[in-house]
Amino acid sequence: MNIWNYYDTGESMRIAVISDTHGILRPEVMEITEGCEAVIHGGDIGKREILDRLSYGRQIYAVRGNNDGDWAKGIAPLQRFRLAGLEFVVVHDKKDVPWNLEGVDVVIFGHSHRYSEEIRDGRLWLNPGGCGRRRFSQELTMAVLTVTDGIWQVERVDLPLEKKI
Repeated sequence: MNIWNYYDTGESMRIAVISDTHGILRPEVMEITEGCEAVIHGGDIGKREILDRLSYGRQIYAVRGNNDGDWAKGIAPLQRFRLAGLEFVVVHDKKDVPWNLEGVDVVIFGHSHRYSEEIRDGRLWLNPGGCGRRRFSQELTMAVLTVTDGIWQVERVDLPLEKKI
């Protein structure tokens, strides 16, 4: 089934939302994304192989982060697209969200490595946190967005922390 038809058919679409992998794609993240029809990456990807692995068999949307090097020059710093009947805007740093959000249902950003989820002016603002290296003593997190008939539900996913060796 074409993922663009999910909104019209009343079926649910699961979207993995991640950010700040910094070149690390944890097995737990791969396992969760395999159960999703699309992946949104909020930047600081780390290397091309991350996108290649995430995109296998699913649609992927990604933005360039402040730590993505020359390899990521072709990745836009801002994405605006329609998926599962919702209008998305994705940036790496929240300060780069455009002023005009007319028609936007979901704003996704990363950068801080801190999970946050809030409704502002009727739209979802979501930072899935970081799911690469643990930084700034933050937890490792991501999110799964389930959309059914244009209505979204967010599930925060807490990932296991690395064991100290």
